[in-house]
Amino acid sequence: MDKLQEILTKLETADNTTKNQLENELVNIGTSAVPVLVEQLQIAKGVKRGVVAMTLIRIGTDAVDYLKKAADKNEDFKWVAKYLVNEIECTQHVA
Repeated sequence: MDKLQEILTKLETADNTTKNQLENELVNIGTSAVPVLVEQLQIAKGVKRGVVAMTLIRIGTDAVDYLKKAADKNEDFKWVAKYLVNEIECTQHVA
């Protein structure tokens, strides 16, 4: 997971080109990165948070249970988790 932490650190100062490359690297790490990414999504800001969110969406259904569990533990995170789960599952709720 040293590679994962290295990528997350680089995201804090990444330009757009580098950001896209780092996102692809995170996606390539795959499911094993999900627990750390969900944790980071709850504390990261700015570009880093956006890349982490998009990475979880791209990883897909393997992230859903982790997102739901994190939402159960963190009230402030519920709307973020719900949004990402809806994106992953391609669902919408019409009011």
